Amino acid sequence: MEVTLIGMGPGGAEYLPAAAAEALGRTDCLIGSRRLLEECALAPQAPRFPATKSADMLEILEGRDFSFPCVLYSGDTGFHSGARTLLPLLRERGVSVRVLPGVSSLQYFAAQLGRPWQEWSVVSAHGLTCDPVGEVLAARGRPVFFLTGGAGGAGALCQRLAQAGLGHLTATVGEDLSYPGERIRSGPAYELAGQETAPLSVLLVEGYAPPANAPRSQGLDDGVFLRGDVPMTKQEVRAAVLAKLEVRDGETYWDVGAGTGSVSVELSLLAPRSRVYAVECKGEACALIRANRERFGAYNLELAEGRAPQALEDLPAPDGVFIGGSDGELFPILQAAVEKNPAVRVCLTAIAVETLGAAAAALTQLGMEPRITQLTVARSRPAGGLNLMLGQNPVWIITGHREALV
Repeated sequence: MEVTLIGMGPGGAEYLPAAAAEALGRTDCLIGSRRLLEECALAPQAPRFPATKSADMLEILEGRDFSFPCVLYSGDTGFHSGARTLLPLLRERGVSVRVLPGVSSLQYFAAQLGRPWQEWSVVSAHGLTCDPVGEVLAARGRPVFFLTGGAGGAGALCQRLAQAGLGHLTATVGEDLSYPGERIRSGPAYELAGQETAPLSVLLVEGYAPPANAPRSQGLDDGVFLRGDVPMTKQEVRAAVLAKLEVRDGETYWDVGAGTGSVSVELSLLAPRSRVYAVECKGEACALIRANRERFGAYNLELAEGRAPQALEDLPAPDGVFIGGSDGELFPILQAAVEKNPAVRVCLTAIAVETLGAAAAALTQLGMEPRITQLTVARSRPAGGLNLMLGQNPVWIITGHREALV
């Protein structure tokens, strides 16, 4: 038995490669989604077996005596295709396999637009969790192409962009590509937000310009933030806090007692695919967080306005939490984080010995081993022709973490 995996292209029969047509002309079995089987006019004599999961396809192939079965995939076999999981299963069993690539929706769409696509960032939102805000930010100004479908339709993705403040970006939707009802339309993302699109759709988002003050490393200079009279975690401490949090892109972070939002902003910039929640109850501080969010283009940062721990109730489970201020509610804040994620990584700062003791006790009570670092910073100050060192207040950085209970 020789199994042929065929990329059927975008859908129109004229885009089927000659090698694929030849294979379909001699096949004795067709396996694929119902849509592909119904649309395939070739091999009318061959029995057809609807299946989309590789395990089900393998069961069909092993349960019958075929000579030249063909497995059909939409688009290209190497572009977000189920061939990725079927190929190793067949090879493990010593089955002879031939792969015939097809024209992907990305290639076809770019050709219809008359544009090259090699610089595009490519993302699948077809049946997968996808935050378009993070993908646009992570692309650093490159156009982002989305395969869409299900809950990740083009309208839903544009709605998320608009909610985050990116509704001005240009969105181009391609529907039913290569079919008689093909439709390509373009406009601001906010105009397409929430609209229903065809199940077979793709989306191109472009026009995002990264801020000129984008960081090259963690620990931005204090002077680049809008501050007012609101307390702010200073540059050296902030850099150490970010290191202690072990920031990983795609995770969820809380910044409790966010103040100016300096830590929240840096978290957002360091991890563009992460969701960052700045929790703050004071009006002036909330206004500064909004202003700094816009200043740095930190569109994956959301302000949770309210007093902790109450303001934490509706937030998603965090992977990391920084507590810059607790207003006497340190233990319930920590408890709220641990209840949502027992394996959460926690980092907090203290300038008073009493706060240090309370933090260590709270972490211990919650089953975490507190680890304490004291950071003492001195900054130079010109005096006449000399530079004198001016000491800053010592700061304790306390971290805690425990493995999730099995």
